[in-house]
Amino acid sequence: MENKAAAPKIEYKKGGILAWIEKVGNKLPEPFMLFVFLCVLMMIVSAVLAYFKVSTIHPVTKKEIAITSLLTMNGVHWLLTNLIKNFVTFPPLGPVILLMMGIGLADKSGMLFTVLSAGMQSVPSKLVTLAVVLVGLSGHIASDACIMIIPPLGALAFLAKGRHPLAGYCAAMAGASAGFTANFLIVNTDILLSGISTKAVQIIDPNMVVNPTDNWFFMSASVAILAVAGAIVTEKIVEPRIGPYTGNLTKRFEEVTPEKKKALRATGIALLLFIGLLVALVAPDHGFLRNPKTNSIIQGPFIQGIVPILFAFFVVLSVTFGKFAGTIKNTKDFVKMLSTSIKEMSGMIVVVFICSQFVAFFDWTNMGIWLAVSGADFLKGIHLTGFPVIIAFTMVASFCALFIASGSALWAVLAPVFMPMLMLLGYQPALIQVAYRIADSATNTITPINQYLPIILNYYQEYKEESGIGTVFSTMLPYSIVFMIIWLIQLAIWYYLGLPLGPGVLAR
Repeated sequence: MENKAAAPKIEYKKGGILAWIEKVGNKLPEPFMLFVFLCVLMMIVSAVLAYFKVSTIHPVTKKEIAITSLLTMNGVHWLLTNLIKNFVTFPPLGPVILLMMGIGLADKSGMLFTVLSAGMQSVPSKLVTLAVVLVGLSGHIASDACIMIIPPLGALAFLAKGRHPLAGYCAAMAGASAGFTANFLIVNTDILLSGISTKAVQIIDPNMVVNPTDNWFFMSASVAILAVAGAIVTEKIVEPRIGPYTGNLTKRFEEVTPEKKKALRATGIALLLFIGLLVALVAPDHGFLRNPKTNSIIQGPFIQGIVPILFAFFVVLSVTFGKFAGTIKNTKDFVKMLSTSIKEMSGMIVVVFICSQFVAFFDWTNMGIWLAVSGADFLKGIHLTGFPVIIAFTMVASFCALFIASGSALWAVLAPVFMPMLMLLGYQPALIQVAYRIADSATNTITPINQYLPIILNYYQEYKEESGIGTVFSTMLPYSIVFMIIWLIQLAIWYYLGLPLGPGVLAR
């Protein structure tokens, strides 16, 4: 039986600035053609800037980095010889296909919906939104993989409660992407950023180290704060704008049958065995899935191979459930479910092809690093003091994050510039790093070069057929703005009260 607690009352709204953004954005060409036009524009802009010999100095190597034109013999040769490579090496492509096969198997075997039916029935309807955002925030232990896994489950949870699945997708995406790296645990991003920060601070003090735990207290506290904020934004802004669901997808929580209960028990046993095997391979010193040289878990094959591990996780549990529930009778059923999952992603793969070219253009022409260093130079010239410096730095980093998709890559460019500069002004390295994390995370869902944009748009159109890029940006922009403001307020409290950002690391 579905929980009888009242669901939030939604008063549907139209109009306003977000409606204008959606309307204008959706007048843009189809995503494939939009990226074609952007690629052409990149060619022209790179040629113009290269003609005027625009360049910058790389903050790490101190070498001059000039804008490279795509409209030269060298540029055309690079394009022809790297077109396929740009596509097949596009970072999200392989992980997305593999994970979507696993998630598709879990969905088509009936496991996902049955697990949600059993689990979400115990969650009061009025708390479903909060639960979905919280799950998105908690999924960062799987790094970028959570962006592919959690939002579709959020959509399914909302659909099963009779609410618009797109609102559930947005709520989960807010936690998984706009709130990226806010977590109760130390995750891979903490390791990556602290390593880059350490190299940057040692420009000033060769003995200084930025530890992975230096932002732990602040980011842990962010989880509860952003979960509440994300739930409010979903129910008060995003869901009312989306309107009632009129699509063909129909799922409601149902009583779990004895046969499915038996399948769930078997799946639970398989889950325990799977986790037990992972623990046996990871927990011992010099475990099989640790880094053989450093004995590290975070920098070992367990974390770096999290996507194949998650795929195996879905396969083991889905096949176990399917065997006991009768949905997977033989290998033919198994292969058919995997194949169907790939077929459903065909449109997304087409868009990924041209999107990968645009991202590669941005990197090869040096446009990304030029914009990042230009932003740093701007901040140096405005001569602010106190906490407003941190706000200004966050704004500059946010602007740069719109053009460099990889958070660690952008930090590798900005850290050597801003860490020494702000340290000399008396700011704690951990404070500078957490300000960057805020900037990078809050803008994840509104950057035009988001590597996951084709995947996100594919889901939007599944739940709301007329969706376009304008729909994506107009629904995710409120989360970005609210998360940015709340995070900056939280950081100001930490700064002025001198609270610890992590163990033994004060904000000032």
